[in-house]
Amino acid sequence: MSETKDLMHYEHMAQEALRGVIKQALKKAASPERLPGDHHLYITFQTRAPGVSVPNDLSARYRDEMTIVLQHQFWDLAPGETFFSVVLKFDGQPKKLSVPYAAVTRFQDPSVGFGLQFPPGPIEEPPDQVQALPARTPKVAVVETEEPPEPSDDGPKIVSLDKFRKK
Repeated sequence: MSETKDLMHYEHMAQEALRGVIKQALKKAASPERLPGDHHLYITFQTRAPGVSVPNDLSARYRDEMTIVLQHQFWDLAPGETFFSVVLKFDGQPKKLSVPYAAVTRFQDPSVGFGLQFPPGPIEEPPDQVQALPARTPKVAVVETEEPPEPSDDGPKIVSLDKFRKK
Protein backbone atom coordinates (compact mmCIF):
# COMPACT_ATOMS: atom_id res chain seq x y z
CA MET A 1 0.00 0.00 0.00
CA SER A 2 1.50 3.35 -0.98
CA GLU A 3 1.50 6.22 1.48
CA THR A 4 -0.56 9.24 0.44
CA LYS A 5 0.83 12.71 1.05
CA ASP A 6 -0.92 14.42 3.98
CA LEU A 7 -2.54 17.39 2.27
CA MET A 8 -4.64 18.04 5.39
CA HIS A 9 -1.50 18.73 7.48
CA TYR A 10 -2.73 16.74 10.48
CA GLU A 11 0.60 16.95 12.32
CA HIS A 12 0.47 20.76 12.17
CA MET A 13 -3.16 20.78 13.34
CA ALA A 14 -2.30 18.53 16.29
CA GLN A 15 0.64 20.72 17.23
CA GLU A 16 -1.54 23.85 17.15
CA ALA A 17 -4.25 22.14 19.22
CA LEU A 18 -1.70 21.16 21.88
CA ARG A 19 -0.32 24.72 21.93
CA GLY A 20 -3.92 25.69 22.78
CA VAL A 21 -3.43 23.81 26.07
CA ILE A 22 -0.63 26.26 26.91
CA LYS A 23 -2.87 29.21 26.04
CA GLN A 24 -5.72 27.91 28.23
CA ALA A 25 -3.38 27.21 31.17
CA LEU A 26 -1.96 30.72 30.91
CA LYS A 27 -5.47 32.19 30.79
CA LYS A 28 -6.23 30.41 34.07
CA ALA A 29 -2.95 31.64 35.55
CA ALA A 30 -3.79 35.21 34.47
CA SER A 31 -7.23 35.09 36.12
CA PRO A 32 -7.73 36.77 39.52
CA GLU A 33 -7.50 33.33 41.18
CA ARG A 34 -4.07 32.74 39.55
CA LEU A 35 -2.68 29.20 39.73
CA PRO A 36 -4.75 26.96 42.02
CA GLY A 37 -3.20 24.68 44.64
CA ASP A 38 0.38 23.62 44.00
CA HIS A 39 0.22 24.17 40.24
CA HIS A 40 3.23 25.89 38.71
CA LEU A 41 4.32 26.13 35.11
CA TYR A 42 7.70 25.63 33.47
CA ILE A 43 7.82 27.13 29.99
CA THR A 44 10.88 26.61 27.79
CA PHE A 45 11.18 28.65 24.62
CA GLN A 46 13.68 29.55 21.93
CA THR A 47 15.04 33.01 22.65
CA ARG A 48 15.89 33.71 18.99
CA ALA A 49 12.63 32.44 17.48
CA PRO A 50 10.68 34.93 15.35
CA GLY A 51 8.57 37.29 17.47
CA VAL A 52 10.31 36.60 20.81
CA SER A 53 11.02 39.79 22.74
CA VAL A 54 13.35 39.58 25.74
CA PRO A 55 15.66 42.28 27.15
CA ASN A 56 19.15 42.31 25.62
CA ASP A 57 20.91 41.20 28.81
CA LEU A 58 18.70 38.10 28.98
CA SER A 59 19.07 37.25 25.29
CA ALA A 60 22.86 37.50 25.73
CA ARG A 61 22.73 35.18 28.76
CA TYR A 62 20.25 32.74 27.18
CA ARG A 63 21.31 32.74 23.54
CA ASP A 64 19.29 29.74 22.38
CA GLU A 65 16.76 28.63 24.96
CA MET A 66 15.31 29.85 28.24
CA THR A 67 13.03 28.28 30.84
CA ILE A 68 10.77 30.46 32.95
CA VAL A 69 8.72 29.41 35.96
CA LEU A 70 5.29 30.84 36.70
CA GLN A 71 4.37 30.16 40.29
CA HIS A 72 4.22 32.92 42.90
CA GLN A 73 6.12 35.90 41.54
CA PHE A 74 4.97 36.93 38.10
CA TRP A 75 3.11 40.05 37.01
CA ASP A 76 1.04 41.33 34.09
CA LEU A 77 0.58 37.89 32.52
CA ALA A 78 -1.26 38.52 29.27
CA PRO A 79 -2.03 35.44 27.16
CA GLY A 80 -3.01 36.56 23.67
CA GLU A 81 -4.09 34.59 20.62
CA THR A 82 -0.60 34.02 19.19
CA PHE A 83 1.75 34.99 22.05
CA PHE A 84 1.88 35.73 25.76
CA SER A 85 3.71 38.37 27.73
CA VAL A 86 4.72 38.40 31.38
CA VAL A 87 6.87 40.38 33.78
CA LEU A 88 9.36 38.40 35.86
CA LYS A 89 12.21 39.46 38.12
CA PHE A 90 15.79 38.69 37.13
CA ASP A 91 18.51 39.69 39.60
CA GLY A 92 15.84 41.69 41.45
CA GLN A 93 14.89 43.71 38.35
CA PRO A 94 11.48 43.37 36.63
CA LYS A 95 11.78 42.40 32.97
CA LYS A 96 9.00 41.99 30.41
CA LEU A 97 9.08 38.99 28.07
CA SER A 98 6.86 38.40 25.03
CA VAL A 99 6.83 34.88 23.63
CA PRO A 100 4.87 33.50 20.66
CA TYR A 101 3.36 30.10 21.42
CA ALA A 102 5.20 28.83 18.33
CA ALA A 103 8.53 29.51 20.12
CA VAL A 104 7.66 27.22 23.05
CA THR A 105 9.55 23.91 23.00
CA ARG A 106 8.44 22.51 26.40
CA PHE A 107 5.55 23.17 28.76
CA GLN A 108 5.28 21.42 32.13
CA ASP A 109 3.26 21.47 35.30
CA PRO A 110 5.41 19.27 37.56
CA SER A 111 2.83 19.40 40.37
CA VAL A 112 0.68 16.96 38.41
CA GLY A 113 3.31 15.36 36.17
CA PHE A 114 1.94 16.93 32.98
CA GLY A 115 4.11 18.08 30.11
CA LEU A 116 4.17 18.80 26.40
CA GLN A 117 7.19 18.88 24.13
CA PHE A 118 7.35 20.53 20.71
CA PRO A 119 10.03 20.53 18.01
CA PRO A 120 12.17 23.65 17.82
CA GLY A 121 11.16 25.98 15.03
CA PRO A 122 13.30 28.22 12.84
CA ILE A 123 15.40 30.79 14.66
CA GLU A 124 16.40 34.32 13.77
CA GLU A 125 20.08 34.47 12.86
CA PRO A 126 22.07 37.69 13.04
CA PRO A 127 22.06 39.27 9.54
CA ASP A 128 25.68 38.28 8.76
CA GLN A 129 24.98 34.63 9.63
CA VAL A 130 21.71 33.99 7.78
CA GLN A 131 21.57 30.51 6.30
CA ALA A 132 18.88 28.24 4.92
CA LEU A 133 17.52 25.81 7.49
CA PRO A 134 16.49 22.30 6.49
CA ALA A 135 12.75 21.62 6.45
CA ARG A 136 11.50 19.77 9.52
CA THR A 137 8.62 17.45 10.06
CA PRO A 138 6.87 18.61 13.24
CA LYS A 139 6.93 16.18 16.16
CA VAL A 140 4.64 16.48 19.15
CA ALA A 141 4.89 14.44 22.30
CA VAL A 142 2.92 14.43 25.54
CA VAL A 143 5.38 13.87 28.35
CA GLU A 144 4.65 12.77 31.92
CA THR A 145 7.62 13.65 34.11
CA GLU A 146 8.79 15.65 37.08
CA GLU A 147 12.16 16.37 35.47
CA PRO A 148 12.52 18.48 32.31
CA PRO A 149 12.40 16.03 29.38
CA GLU A 150 15.47 15.44 27.25
CA PRO A 151 15.12 16.45 23.59
CA SER A 152 14.40 13.49 21.36
CA ASP A 153 15.15 12.96 17.70
CA ASP A 154 12.88 9.92 17.46
CA GLY A 155 10.14 9.83 14.89
CA PRO A 156 6.62 11.18 15.44
CA LYS A 157 4.80 9.84 18.50
CA ILE A 158 1.22 8.65 18.78
CA VAL A 159 -0.03 9.55 22.21
CA SER A 160 -3.09 8.45 24.13
CA LEU A 161 -4.62 11.30 26.12
CA ASP A 162 -7.03 8.96 27.97
CA LYS A 163 -5.11 9.19 31.25
CA PHE A 164 -5.60 12.98 31.28
CA ARG A 165 -9.36 12.84 30.80
CA LYS A 166 -11.63 13.09 33.83
CA LYS A 167 -13.61 9.95 34.45
